[in-house]
Amino acid sequence: MDDSTAGPSHSFRIKTAGRGSHAALAAVIVALLLLTLLPLFAGRTLIQDLIFLFYMLALAQCWNLLAGYAGLISVGQQAFVGLGGYLLFALTLIGGLNPLLAIPLAGVIAALLALPTALVVFRLRGAYFAIGTWVVAEVYRLTFAQIKPLGGGTGTSLTPAVTSSVPGIEWVKALLDVRTPAARDIVSYWIALALLAATLAAVYLILRSRRGLALGAIRDHEAAAASLGVDIYRVKLAVYVATAAMTGMIGALIYLQKARISPDAGFAVLDWTAYVIFIVVIGGIGTMEGPVIGAIIFYLMQRYLADFGAWYLILLGTLGILVMLFAPKGLWGLIAERYDVTLFSTRRRLIAEARPKP
Repeated sequence: MDDSTAGPSHSFRIKTAGRGSHAALAAVIVALLLLTLLPLFAGRTLIQDLIFLFYMLALAQCWNLLAGYAGLISVGQQAFVGLGGYLLFALTLIGGLNPLLAIPLAGVIAALLALPTALVVFRLRGAYFAIGTWVVAEVYRLTFAQIKPLGGGTGTSLTPAVTSSVPGIEWVKALLDVRTPAARDIVSYWIALALLAATLAAVYLILRSRRGLALGAIRDHEAAAASLGVDIYRVKLAVYVATAAMTGMIGALIYLQKARISPDAGFAVLDWTAYVIFIVVIGGIGTMEGPVIGAIIFYLMQRYLADFGAWYLILLGTLGILVMLFAPKGLWGLIAERYDVTLFSTRRRLIAEARPKP
């Protein structure tokens, strides 16, 4: 979308679309259609792998919005993953809600709980903020370990009545002639794909909005943005709450598919924050394309190297170090600089064009 301003000898317009943006949009639409139809002919193992890829990519986009654009380097996003998972269990097992309704409600409650959390951690800066978010996640973990109706420290599982009550399972069983566990995986796959698409769209729309322009100004120079009237606290708070809501819904979906949760699993810093940071860093922080590349690389390494035990973690760390040394903007940053291409452009560029003489 371009805005034009006429001058005496030049016209000016704001350009946001980059090279390849329209082709990328068409490719995304085609990919979504193909992925939607994939369960009709794919095996159960591939479906489960793609569910994992979808929610890791969604988590990476949320963390990238928080850290790459708002400058809030959090190592405690597992707080909202575990919170979303436990809220799903509470709303379904205790509240009797349908899981499909519990997922968005878990996101809303996670966002509400993010407000008092922000009042604490926003008083901290830099490394202290990062440590503070991790401490908050530990507080949530210890709190849920004391709640006996949700299994206490050992955790609990969803009952078959809950896992089988997700709408669409019976329809999938009849359509594809599969058993209940396979049908449940297919429905979870479609929910995960829809949630990923919604997360990508939400992040993109935020970055293209006026609030996204403020985020770009904060990222480039926070002091200059404040001097120009940007309410830094309010913008960062809005992003923190929005990412908490999205992360909470993703966490609810993760544990709907797993059907079991415990405090140590739900609030695991390695699974839900360290791996997510790795995805964003190697792909390219501060870009929408970077986490996509990072998530695919992480999935392939997890799929084919996880059996090597400690060597797998060493390889992950080595790759992260190499990328930070030789491609500090990530693999996508390396590609974008080399070929001058942007698929999902969110930056504004002022274009000056000479007006033809009368």
